[in-house]
Amino acid sequence: MRISVIGCGYLGAVHASAMAELGHDVIGIDVDERKIEALAAGRPAFYEPGLPEILASATASGRLRFSTDIAEAAEADVHFLAVGTPQSAETGAADVSYVDSAFTALVPYLAEGALIVGKSTVPVGTAARLAARLAAEAPHAGLAWNPEFLREGFAVKDTLSPDRLVYGVAQGDGGRAASVLDHVYRAAIEAGTPRIVTDYATAELVKVAANAFLATKISFINAMSEIADATGADVTALADAIGHDARIGRRFLNAGVGFGGGCLPKDIRGFVARAEELGLNDTLAFLGEVDETNLRQRRRVVDLAVQDLGGSVAGKKVAVLGVTFKPDSDDVRDSPALDIAVSLQELGARVVVTDPEGLENALARRRDLGTAPTTREALAGADLVILATEWNEYRTLDPEATGRLVGERRIIDGRNVLDPAAWRAAGWQYRGIGRP
Repeated sequence: MRISVIGCGYLGAVHASAMAELGHDVIGIDVDERKIEALAAGRPAFYEPGLPEILASATASGRLRFSTDIAEAAEADVHFLAVGTPQSAETGAADVSYVDSAFTALVPYLAEGALIVGKSTVPVGTAARLAARLAAEAPHAGLAWNPEFLREGFAVKDTLSPDRLVYGVAQGDGGRAASVLDHVYRAAIEAGTPRIVTDYATAELVKVAANAFLATKISFINAMSEIADATGADVTALADAIGHDARIGRRFLNAGVGFGGGCLPKDIRGFVARAEELGLNDTLAFLGEVDETNLRQRRRVVDLAVQDLGGSVAGKKVAVLGVTFKPDSDDVRDSPALDIAVSLQELGARVVVTDPEGLENALARRRDLGTAPTTREALAGADLVILATEWNEYRTLDPEATGRLVGERRIIDGRNVLDPAAWRAAGWQYRGIGRP
């Protein structure tokens, strides 16, 4: 099919490349000339495993091209809206102005029978509002909402082989939008991917509801880690035990410094803000505590660092391993690791952070942050080590070899991924999160 993708940030660049990889003819549109030039040259502006390869393959084949001129989308049959919906600093609500702008710019170029497909995460009610506009301004076109479920580090796989497909369509559509999307996603459907066709509101709620549930699960086990610390229990063994309950499951029951990134924190705050706009102030009040529990984990690690360094971190070298919110990503948005590093630096510590992919983005946010390009340089002479992001190279550190690099053998395992017995046997003062 002929497809346009409006917005070529993280979501849009991955989606455009994956659609071309599946054999569609795709044009990616964005107002940022430098971004478009880089993508056209096969250079994504962010780190995502597998993306450079399919981007290069798609552009070389001629199935994928990029432009800043939205008029070039006019011949497409399907138009995916993949622009950002950043969080409002004042209210926590999602800012849909970019969605509205992209929609407004696209409408004059919609061909007869064209289908606009929303991918962006938006407040419930957005699709119905846009559908009303479309009926008035371009009744020859249609609208569907097809939420994304990308995990950073696995976005290419999640697009090519999704775990489910959700189509939000208009009442009385007669199955047309679903039929078009079935053609777009034919390979995934033939591979057995579950497909759910529903109304606009439900499709909009699926993404934020899923993220709210995951955030709740993570904050639950982190709350249990506080209980574990107070009682001498082991939160990892606790998670293993309750994770065998089929009603609960073991995934996302890993205590640590908490969640971050551009989705979970933003989505739960935006979900709460939308509930309040609907007059349902108490309905999602529990998500406020989920958010607070998550932020408290970051403060706990800072407090542990102060305790381990005798009541003050001033003048002490603290090596922070990892600055991205998760491994296999260069994303530092709402990163617990970055927050911890900044907090310790503000308390007077000589903080040195290292990360395989995230240093440039971290420095873009905090120019004054001390950084080191390698783990060895970060560790040299450190009074305390904090494992803040569970990159594989940190999970597999040898405690004896690492001990020969630091000034003092103290470590806070902020992700509970190290073997406490092995590190203590090598003479380290080891602290986990909710682990004895």
